[in-house]
Amino acid sequence: MTLKDLLLTPIYLLIIYLIAYAIRNQIKNKQIRTYFIPALHAKIIGALALGLIYQFYYGGGDTYNFFRDSGIIWQAFLTSPLIGIRILFAGVENYSPDLYEFTRHIYFFSAGDAQTFHVIRLSGFFDIFSFHTYSINAIFFAIASFTGVWAMYKVFYDLFPGLHRPLAIAVFFIPSVFFWGSGLMKDTIAMGALGWLFHAFYFGLIRRKQVVVNLIVLFIALNIIRIIKVYILQAFLPAAFLWLFLQYRASIKSRPLRIISFPFVIALTIPFAYIALIQITVDNERYQLENVISTTQVTSDWLATVSEREGGSGYTLGEISYTPTGLLSIAPRAIWLGLFQPHPWQANNPVMLLSAIEATFFLFLTIKIFFQVNFFKLMNLFFQYPILTFCLIFSLVLAFGVAIASFNFGTMVRYRIPMMPFYLAMLYLIQYLSRDSKKIF
Repeated sequence: MTLKDLLLTPIYLLIIYLIAYAIRNQIKNKQIRTYFIPALHAKIIGALALGLIYQFYYGGGDTYNFFRDSGIIWQAFLTSPLIGIRILFAGVENYSPDLYEFTRHIYFFSAGDAQTFHVIRLSGFFDIFSFHTYSINAIFFAIASFTGVWAMYKVFYDLFPGLHRPLAIAVFFIPSVFFWGSGLMKDTIAMGALGWLFHAFYFGLIRRKQVVVNLIVLFIALNIIRIIKVYILQAFLPAAFLWLFLQYRASIKSRPLRIISFPFVIALTIPFAYIALIQITVDNERYQLENVISTTQVTSDWLATVSEREGGSGYTLGEISYTPTGLLSIAPRAIWLGLFQPHPWQANNPVMLLSAIEATFFLFLTIKIFFQVNFFKLMNLFFQYPILTFCLIFSLVLAFGVAIASFNFGTMVRYRIPMMPFYLAMLYLIQYLSRDSKKIF
């Protein structure tokens, strides 16, 4: 961050908050209106904190690499707006001579990393309005993500308005989520798109409101995640299809018929989810279903090597056979690790300690519910409220996936943030629905 950040950021923040307060005043529901500005605070604080920690603690990293490369696009705009626009829309395979003067300096373009170049495109676009100022650029990322998490909260509130405060904590105020999911990073875009995907899926396919609009939003959000972090979709879609089928199964009035229909619901969910996964990975060879295991092995081996070389916070799952049966055999350990680790004694820096405290809280709340709620009552809740089943499956699949692909706590705590609001929301919902007194705090 530079003097330009210090001079321009307060001016931009003033304008942003004037607009934000005007928008908040248009929200008719007083309960959710209360959280609008505090949630925006959290995102902006997270974006600025991430930049400061990367600059002064880590001495650089992904966020500054992305910003550096987006600066090349900014320079192209200053030279010729037309060239700048062409670079924004260029694919990494585009080596036009007049663009090459600039694109050869963009590392992720030269490396052919299309996923990362999409982040640089967005940063380059924001540079036009921020004069290539890191802090303002990061705040724009935070605002884009905020729209998605606000949409996510509106879904949970629509389902359980009486639980507005705990759900706000789950969606907006988990420190790791608003820290890693707010700055100039891939994770920020993914979190925002996930929120919109969840919102469009619920209101378009579950509630069947504004179906055409929501299907368009769903398509856009799905494709953004597919481009940036396709593994999130590989966890989201099976859970979403099961939620959809269970929701329509719940409309069957006859209880015996509902019970009998459950195996058919599962049988229908699997092929639909499979077809969807085939389609979203058709142009991404690394994440096609037949290649995903080998991709996981290569990624995990590379991250483990980097962690060992740089003295990072690595972990091990023991000897792993990268076959379907081999991965299933370590699933309980991997899911535990993805949900409840690092433990406090495994943290070797302040950022990791924050994640360890969160993981310990998740573990404490999970154990508390396990002992407080009767098993059969718990199962009945999952059958009665399909949103709980969605949250559970999405969280478990993503926790398993990031644990076997990371082998480094620093990487894992970033990769798992999409599932954290859903898992914590699920825990709060179980507490709420299993009590005679419908109040948590």
